[in-house]
Amino acid sequence: MAVVIKKKRRRKLLLLLIPVLIIIGILAYYQLLYRSERVDNGVAKLEMVFDKHRHIVTSVRFSPNDSLVITSSVDSTIKIWKRASGEIVREIKQSSGIAYLDLSNDGNYVVTGSYDSTVRVWRIHDGALIKEFKGHDGTVWTVAFNKDGKKIVSGGNDAMVNLWDVETGKLLHKLQGHKRVIWSVKFSRDGTKIASSSFDFTVKLWNVADGKLLWDNKDHTETVVDVAFSHNDKLLASTSDDKTIRIWNVAEQELIRTMKVAEHVQAVAFSPDDKRLITGGRDKPMIGEFLQVLFGDSKFNPGVSARLWDVETGVLLQTFTTHTNDVMDVGYSHNGRWIATASADHTVDLWVLKK
Repeated sequence: MAVVIKKKRRRKLLLLLIPVLIIIGILAYYQLLYRSERVDNGVAKLEMVFDKHRHIVTSVRFSPNDSLVITSSVDSTIKIWKRASGEIVREIKQSSGIAYLDLSNDGNYVVTGSYDSTVRVWRIHDGALIKEFKGHDGTVWTVAFNKDGKKIVSGGNDAMVNLWDVETGKLLHKLQGHKRVIWSVKFSRDGTKIASSSFDFTVKLWNVADGKLLWDNKDHTETVVDVAFSHNDKLLASTSDDKTIRIWNVAEQELIRTMKVAEHVQAVAFSPDDKRLITGGRDKPMIGEFLQVLFGDSKFNPGVSARLWDVETGVLLQTFTTHTNDVMDVGYSHNGRWIATASADHTVDLWVLKK
């Protein structure tokens, strides 16, 4: 009888262990072995790593002559780096973590969206705080200058798109229509339109002059994290948690192309000639992201956190696997020679393009 009982206990224990071992095997696979598609055509070469931020790097921009790289972080700092040497020229510190940053076209000012609901404008050359805009309820996740630097658009937790006059500080329009958090706002290059994307799965296009809604795009099936206009304003790119990058014809309001990836996509920028697209996002699928939360950055098996695409064909030209966590923002230099990727691993990678 005792032998029979022991056998039954072993069988029960084995039945309990099997699903545990399966789960451990799946977790180990995604942490140590999983690899999404990789492409190396020699298009880009890692030139430098900026590693002085102490928290997630939320945005990256190049100065007009590409001699400086400007970054922001949850560590509450804006850092201005010499592109050629990686030396920090200036650090601007504010009282709250920075969710996003944009640089004026003349390179003289930055605007920040912050966790304390405030939009701030800073002068680059001396770090002076020029203006504060208060009007959001909750984190301001996204900000952008228009071409002449006279207007700022912002969006955040309160699902509002706010349009501000920089000189007077006046709120020009409060654009209502999104139902959930707004993750990205961008001006068209000619300054006549604003694109916004949201947790409500939509991309909306607004008229700057009167604040009217021009296009309510509901084609994505999950959160739309970032949008970007092409330099000629003919195209709009959108990136989403539905694991797609979509390119739209703005005038016709039609989908031109969809590129699919294995992970959520949360950052996008066009090259100056609009022939290429750099995207960034999560470096692992959902299980891999869960493991990163538990065990930290993927130092043993970094995933694909950024990709370079051909806009006309949708062909994947290059994948980037140097970051050990997600890419939060991407930037293209004005002369088209460099790209920068800002990451949750607290670093910014600078890449020189060889082709």
